[in-house]
Amino acid sequence: MCNVPKYRKVVVMGVSGCGKSLIGAQLATKLSVPFFDADDFHSESNIRKMADSIPLNDDDRKGWLDELGKLLARESALVLGCSALKQRYRERLRQAEPNVLFIYLEGDFATIKQRLAGREGHYFKGDDMLHSQFAQLEPPTSDEAVAVPIDQPPANVLRQCMDAID
Repeated sequence: MCNVPKYRKVVVMGVSGCGKSLIGAQLATKLSVPFFDADDFHSESNIRKMADSIPLNDDDRKGWLDELGKLLARESALVLGCSALKQRYRERLRQAEPNVLFIYLEGDFATIKQRLAGREGHYFKGDDMLHSQFAQLEPPTSDEAVAVPIDQPPANVLRQCMDAID
């Protein structure tokens, strides 16, 4: 296993369905650090909106980002699966914890739509929600995050994430 420095914090980011939870949890296991899913930090009202296929706006995300920032500041090391769709969201998280590595799981609409079609029991549903995520997505620059394409087996995605950390 790779030993991550105690100060290392990783945010696995991208639109819903890109593999943040799967890859993030596997990465956390490899690094022997806790994994957190940002979806678990949404308010009940945000979850209801998404369940009703109503996209969240910046105001909806304020409290959520505050909670995630507190998590990043509190934990000595972690992997966080978080959409972090906009540059200002990433900056807000980075303000709470400057020493964070963002890994962007990059995929196209068709690939993600196919993945979401097979997902059961999740509040995120509908093409409108996915279109909204892609419309809001401000892909990070190479200075801001390491991009890892998801059009490959999960083991390869995980390996590239580990390479970014090493």
